Amino acid sequence: MNILITGCNGQLGNEIQLLQNDYKEYKFFNTDVAELDITDSAAVESYVQSNAIDGIINCAAFTAVDKAESSKELCEKLNVEAPGILGAAVEKRNGWLIQISTDYVFDGTGHTPYTEDVKPCPNSVYGDTKYRGELKAQQSCSKVMIIRTAWLYSIFGNNFVKTMIRLGKEKESLGVVFDQIGTPTYAHDLATAIMTAVKKGIIPGVYHFSNEGVISWYDFTKAIHRIAGITKCNVRPIHTSEYPTPATRPAFSVLDKTKIKETYGIEVPYWEESLKKCIERF
Repeated sequence: MNILITGCNGQLGNEIQLLQNDYKEYKFFNTDVAELDITDSAAVESYVQSNAIDGIINCAAFTAVDKAESSKELCEKLNVEAPGILGAAVEKRNGWLIQISTDYVFDGTGHTPYTEDVKPCPNSVYGDTKYRGELKAQQSCSKVMIIRTAWLYSIFGNNFVKTMIRLGKEKESLGVVFDQIGTPTYAHDLATAIMTAVKKGIIPGVYHFSNEGVISWYDFTKAIHRIAGITKCNVRPIHTSEYPTPATRPAFSVLDKTKIKETYGIEVPYWEESLKKCIERF
């Protein structure tokens, strides 16, 4: 099987590359924008056909949530049009597409974990484009697996864990919102789940994946500092209203993972266990 990875230089793309030695039966084509412009339909179709691509894992996206509010055109191209282009190209080879999506497709006003059959209601440019990207992917390809995730972090790229470790070392005091609740996702665990699905065979549909447990950004920061051995920074809980941002964040974005666990037999680690593993890798 020939598998195309897009966005290979990002957090998830890098973690998938680290797993590739465990899947010698597949040939991987790791690409980022320098190797393949996924917004160029002719370029994508040519690449997919000439390399006989059987499946695509689309890790590429415009993920700068606040910047998306003022970069709508680029966000539209990467998050909406590109999944449709990728899906259409691999459909011609009777192949499959895994499209990575986000908890931002929900407005976060719920109070129980979101299942896959809850109707999306995004309230940011990022969330809106990611949801419409899901629909584009499903319209263009008959074998599409949508995986929504949340609070992604890893040893690669820029993310909340790295930022809190850096700020914890630099600052004596730090204010972090306590009224936004969700679950962190270690990109290594998500990459492992994706490859498990590939190995077992893609069953089309929408799935949710994050680590187990529920936590606020404030509590997450306290855990990051404790595990990283940062003791001199005083972390204070603050309200979302005290830290205004261009994009509205979901106040509650806990994802129900029952479907992906039952469909693929995946065991999902508890968030703190995964955080310890990630910080050890630093």
